[in-house]
Amino acid sequence: MLAGWFRLINSKVALYDKIGIGYDTTRRADPFILSRLLHYLAPVKGRLYLDVGCGTGNYTAALGAAGVRIAGIDLSRTMLARARQKSPTLGWYNARAEALPFKTESFAGATCTFVHHHMDDPVAAFREVRRVLHPGSRLILFNSTVEQMRHYWLGEYFPNSLAQAVAPIERYEAGEALAAANFVVTTVEPYVVSEDLRDWFLLCGKNRPELYLDPNVRAGISMFAAARDQTEIKRGVDKLRHDIVSGRIAEVQRKYAWDGGDYTFTVAVR
Repeated sequence: MLAGWFRLINSKVALYDKIGIGYDTTRRADPFILSRLLHYLAPVKGRLYLDVGCGTGNYTAALGAAGVRIAGIDLSRTMLARARQKSPTLGWYNARAEALPFKTESFAGATCTFVHHHMDDPVAAFREVRRVLHPGSRLILFNSTVEQMRHYWLGEYFPNSLAQAVAPIERYEAGEALAAANFVVTTVEPYVVSEDLRDWFLLCGKNRPELYLDPNVRAGISMFAAARDQTEIKRGVDKLRHDIVSGRIAEVQRKYAWDGGDYTFTVAVR
């Protein structure tokens, strides 16, 4: 059992290290998403905050530049090395969310963007986050729900890979995991991908499908990087390219259209 757990952790670290090499080519803090994180975090000057699963530190560094005293934790040393280059004065820690190296009630709030589906045990991770937060502190998550992902038109081209990406969220939706960790969810705000999106995450090409034809864009998105069936990815890209040229892509986009948002800001209170 323990050997299997270590294999799982090592495989995840290898994936994050692989993504981390060229991550900042296509991934950067989006100004609107940053503004919502700041709005809900409502940071108090001088108090310390935590970014859980900070990756290469795009949003951590942006929050720091906005005056937030913040530290970041991540499992990938490759990503953390890049984060340290961006903001050497911030605290960067190589750790799992399920085992945070901090004293109880060390932080005044926390953020967690595009992370909870990567956690081995989201409930255990959020319990740990809750432990290190002061009473009354907020945890702000930004991620997609299962229902949102099922309406991504990417399913037309990469059905098995999208199902693989959805599976971890099906185990625990963010709200369910937070409640199980004794957080109180106070706000759920849908987010719709905009035309001027700066951070090219999974649904970045919702309105710009040509983005997925770029291997650099795909390399920075875990669904593509972690896909078990890379043959499907190649077939899907070829089919997408054909549909963009023919104009059929507009029909596909209409087929999957809905009004439930593409991602969700979830605010929970300790």
